Amino acid sequence: MERGIPTRSIGKSGLLVPPLGFGAFKIGRNQGVKYPEPYDLPDELSVGRLLNSVLDLGCTLIDTAPAYGLSEVRIGDAIGHRRSEYVLSTKAGETFTDGKSVYDFSPAGITVSLERSLRNLRTDVLDIVFIHSNGDDLQILEKTDTVPILMDFQSRGLIRAIGLSGKTVEGAQLSLEWADVVMVEYHLQDKSHDQVIAQASEKNVSVFVKKGLASGKLAPHESIRFVLGNPGVTSLIVGGLNFDHFRENWQTAISCSCDHD
Repeated sequence: MERGIPTRSIGKSGLLVPPLGFGAFKIGRNQGVKYPEPYDLPDELSVGRLLNSVLDLGCTLIDTAPAYGLSEVRIGDAIGHRRSEYVLSTKAGETFTDGKSVYDFSPAGITVSLERSLRNLRTDVLDIVFIHSNGDDLQILEKTDTVPILMDFQSRGLIRAIGLSGKTVEGAQLSLEWADVVMVEYHLQDKSHDQVIAQASEKNVSVFVKKGLASGKLAPHESIRFVLGNPGVTSLIVGGLNFDHFRENWQTAISCSCDHD
């Protein structure tokens, strides 16, 4: 990691991440999205240029998912040769096929998803894997074998850190009993996970924030400073296809984090 870039640890995994991670949704999917403006998928050359520029900037956290369409394959193709330079975060439980999301939390479904991600991302180990919840967090955690399967992959060295990308406060709280890291929605218009973030910090569970800009509806500068101003937040995931915009967000995040560290 470059000098001057603050890092935070992920639980007991030994992984270190910067305060801002690159969310790779838009490089792979433009259907069924919640962003206010439509966008075209970039071509392979543009994706390669963007991802390599993000790494060159010093952003060493890349977040993706099978539900992000072509994202995993494109990451593997574009920066698989630089695998040692970044922490890779992906998910299991949701895929996106033929224009719609499909959820599968069966043992076979989770296992196939993890094995496919390893291949697509051209890696021998997935640094972080989140359960990609459909919103029924408690059902997934209490009535399926998803957590034990993630733990099994982790015990075999195929995953370094595991957690939940959920949608409810109750789900996030329950996951604190086993997770290394949780991913929650948190921004100026939704502070419902405030208490969970504080509880996670007490338990040495890291916190990634998704939708910190409310899917592009909030101004970046103020939103980034708000999210990273919470001492319990480990990293904020922000996506986009415009590298200049990402660089501005990165500079805001680094400045904010240096002020607090």
